[in-house]
Amino acid sequence: MSSRRNFIKKTGLAGAALTAMPSFGFHIMRKPKGKEVILGHGDYQYKLIKDWAKMSAIETPLLNCHEMQMDSKGRLVMIGDHPKNNVIIFDKSGNVIDSWGTAYPGGHGLTISDEGGEEFLFLADSGWFLNKQGGWTKHNGRISKTTMDGRVVFDIGHPITIGIYKPGESFCPTETAIGPNGDIYVADGYGMSRIIQYDYNGRYIRHWGGGSDNPDKNYQIMSAHGVAIDYREKGNPMVVVTSRNQASFKWFTLDGKYIKTLHLPNMQVCRPVFDDTNLYAGVCWSQPEVGKTDWKQPTGFVTILEGDKVVSNPPGATAPIYVNGELQKSYQLTDRPISHGHDVCVDNDKNLYICQWRADKTPPLKLERI
Repeated sequence: MSSRRNFIKKTGLAGAALTAMPSFGFHIMRKPKGKEVILGHGDYQYKLIKDWAKMSAIETPLLNCHEMQMDSKGRLVMIGDHPKNNVIIFDKSGNVIDSWGTAYPGGHGLTISDEGGEEFLFLADSGWFLNKQGGWTKHNGRISKTTMDGRVVFDIGHPITIGIYKPGESFCPTETAIGPNGDIYVADGYGMSRIIQYDYNGRYIRHWGGGSDNPDKNYQIMSAHGVAIDYREKGNPMVVVTSRNQASFKWFTLDGKYIKTLHLPNMQVCRPVFDDTNLYAGVCWSQPEVGKTDWKQPTGFVTILEGDKVVSNPPGATAPIYVNGELQKSYQLTDRPISHGHDVCVDNDKNLYICQWRADKTPPLKLERI
């Protein structure tokens, strides 16, 4: 019982070596030799370090780098979807210090939970994986709680088994968040766009959301891609959900009651990442200034908020502009420093690590705070 009380008291989302190989070179941006690339706006400016990750394409091949968090030891833990390795662990210098997992070919979401001083991973397999013919196959996914070295504690499978999904409804989870009492919030981002709440042991409590089938626009979530707990208001933790196709974040109470929506024009954001008073998010797609959004084309960047206000768009987008208190559209820079911003990890020096989707099998970028 005492360990359970310690967990409730101490639970929170953690902020979280091989020779470099030329096959991981970046082809998106080229710069004159010796010239630094500085990205961002205002107080949030960064030096772009493209070759931070020291990896071997043979030993640790990559498809898409989906998410990353830093653990209590300062290690950067990343999940991807390559069939030969799903979890890759870096030190802050970019050396690969461990990698494991072939059971999560749809590896998408990664959350670190501190349970009374012992850390665990919650992994979301979205069900989408690369088949032998080189095409993407959709299955149903699952959530796994594991130790930091990959030993499975338990799985959370398809909600049809407990009667809350109907036959034919997909379960393709993209993210998890762990509440202050250990409750598990699952975002079914590629399935039914619902948020499903379980207790510490994985027992169902409630669910809410849904896409266009939900008539209440406050609870309507279009691509529930991410979920996180916002602890910034003292004594009032809230669940924050990504409604990516609505370019929005939505706040709810811990028991699923709607609070507010924050719309971010032209930003199809991924999961919200909190650090101190800031909210960080990868922007997977945006509309170009001329033409329409093409999901296959690199139109992403990263956005940073102070409170509910966007203050910087690194790497790779125009500065945020407000007119009469309303945020205007931001656009990706023409030289495209990144392809698709899928996740942001903030280290204890306020440097950023950017995981990208559809980025020519390249590892995370580092943005060094200046």
